[in-house]
Amino acid sequence: MSIYDNIALEALYIDEAVVVVDKPAGLPSVPGRPVELHDCALSRTRQRWPEALVVHRLDMATSGLLLFARSPEVQRQLNRAFAERQVSKQYVAIVHGTVGGSSGTIDLPLRVDWPNRPRQIVDPVAGKPAVTQWREIEAGSAASGTRLELRPVTGRSHQLRVHLRAIGHPIVGDRLYGHLDDAPRLMLHASQLALKHPLTGRPMQVESSVPF
Repeated sequence: MSIYDNIALEALYIDEAVVVVDKPAGLPSVPGRPVELHDCALSRTRQRWPEALVVHRLDMATSGLLLFARSPEVQRQLNRAFAERQVSKQYVAIVHGTVGGSSGTIDLPLRVDWPNRPRQIVDPVAGKPAVTQWREIEAGSAASGTRLELRPVTGRSHQLRVHLRAIGHPIVGDRLYGHLDDAPRLMLHASQLALKHPLTGRPMQVESSVPF
């Protein structure tokens, strides 16, 4: 029995090469160590497509598009595409406060905070390059927050969450990096994936409606 038994995992795109699902917030991407985290997007996807293989992950608290390969060869191609930054990912977030300007780039190296894993921290000396582009969608206030479109150029763990905190605008509902607030969830959603299809080479784009 899982606390997410009543939360549906919807497949938004399916063909002979890939499956793209819409992961709900709170459901792990892959199995975790505690038994209560064994229920995950991968295990649910494999109930319908047993051959599904992991390509990338979303934080458990993040909702949105999650891509799975349907063969080892496709998995290798997609892993290469992610590594070579040939996959465009777009997120929507609500952050605390009023962000100055209409767009910008956050370029802050990140590394694991080893004594406090899985937390990540900014480290200009030992950190790995991490770049996030942001654009204001809807201006907010100190009370309501600001809605942003986020495009991670790199794919570091917790990158968006740490970058937004580092510039003084943590994501609403972020229990790990943000302020204490009464948001019901982390207000971060993976809304768009764009890439070349691993078999045909044609551009493909999948979108997911933002649930907040």
